[in-house]
Amino acid sequence: MMDLDRFLAPYRIEDGKRFSLKDHDPGDTHELGIEKSAAKEYLRLGIERLTELQDMLYAQNRWSVLLIFQAMDAAGKDSAIKHVMSGVNPQGVQVFSFKRPSAEELDHDFLWRCARNLPERGRIGVFNRSYYEEVLVVRVHQEILASQHLPPSLVGEHIFGERLEDIAGFERYLARQGTLILKFFLNVSKAEQKKRFLKRLDDPEKHWKFEAGDLAERRHWDAYMDAYQEAIRATATPQAPWYVVPADNKWFTRLVVAGAIVDSMRRLDLHYPEVSEAERAKFAEYRRALEAE
Repeated sequence: MMDLDRFLAPYRIEDGKRFSLKDHDPGDTHELGIEKSAAKEYLRLGIERLTELQDMLYAQNRWSVLLIFQAMDAAGKDSAIKHVMSGVNPQGVQVFSFKRPSAEELDHDFLWRCARNLPERGRIGVFNRSYYEEVLVVRVHQEILASQHLPPSLVGEHIFGERLEDIAGFERYLARQGTLILKFFLNVSKAEQKKRFLKRLDDPEKHWKFEAGDLAERRHWDAYMDAYQEAIRATATPQAPWYVVPADNKWFTRLVVAGAIVDSMRRLDLHYPEVSEAERAKFAEYRRALEAE
């Protein structure tokens, strides 16, 4: 049996003050020596346990779960979501992929489009990208601010620090309302991203995944790494931790993500609603009525 606490400890960031991205190896497969063959079985068991927990989450209808995935292109967000969530009941999961904001979304505050898609109690919400884009992409491409219709007096040199403060406050509020928040940064190396881009160019079935803009964003790699580091430093808390997940090996990425979700959900004291003694006393009557049909 895997010791989840020990396994996840290197990747879980609850206090970002001293966080440094250079301390996290994208190719790490853990000091415990987990191999790919064993990881496949661990992942199967993790998905099985997640299915059980999600069923109780839905039945209990007290907590909600928000999973946020952020990463550079080709880091494996889509495949991680697909594999880890493969066993859960679709009725209890909501997945939202946030692309470039629409005109309607630009006429609201930067949290609005994500806030309106938060999971209700009993459900798991998955954000493929999120409000963090506002302190990542927008920070790297600050010309985007001009399209956000903000009063000029509010667009100062501290705007991204202010947005990070707002995000931390928003997540603190959600946690106090019963939302379990887990944030995953899939930490892929620049070399591995290059390999995956080349694979997309070589494989006709993957051509649709490649966009010229991917190469343009790659030129800003260092700026993005700085932005991610600042975001994690400012918003990693015990109530809304970040998991900096090694992403050069997809099998290991999925194992860490599944383990983190199972480990956190099992701490919620999830259980099926209990039926009162008075209601149970009527079960025999219900049975007789059904059998008499």
